[in-house]
Amino acid sequence: MAEQQTDRRERKGRKEGGRGRRREDKNEPREKPEFEERVVHISRNSKVVKGGRRFSFGALVVVGDHKGRVGYGLGKAAEVADAIRKAGDNAKRNLVMVTMRGTTLPHDTKGKHSGAQVLIRPASEGTGVIAGGACRAVLELAGVRDVLAKSLGSNNHLNVTKATLKALDQLRTKEAALALRKG
Repeated sequence: MAEQQTDRRERKGRKEGGRGRRREDKNEPREKPEFEERVVHISRNSKVVKGGRRFSFGALVVVGDHKGRVGYGLGKAAEVADAIRKAGDNAKRNLVMVTMRGTTLPHDTKGKHSGAQVLIRPASEGTGVIAGGACRAVLELAGVRDVLAKSLGSNNHLNVTKATLKALDQLRTKEAALALRKG
């Protein structure tokens, strides 16, 4: 009887004591991805069809490398996982560089998109990221560690994300501002 069981296992090409996975795979360190993804918002939409309701999902994802590169993307699909994957791919295509001074920003800035307005101020070391929602996700993934931010007006996730990125896009170092004035 024992010989029959070992013969069956050999024919199936499996090792004893598992479902075909090698144990070494679990212990090998995985490569850390270049970008971190953060899902900011998932929306569910429905349309009424003959058989009932058909749902679709939209995802807003922010990606960043904690070294000054950050971007956002939208993805829509029939399944949540597909929408998140599409949004992540979109975000990686729309990366922008953020000008920083140490762990904070060089100066105060204000960003506005549609009805959303975002005020961002540099903070002293050790303050942390004091911001909410979509603004917090963008700032953390950009690599800013000490900052004060306030979202005013609309609290639409997409518009707050766009306003935050517009504010970060306006940042200039002292040297870059002087170079623009000279010529």
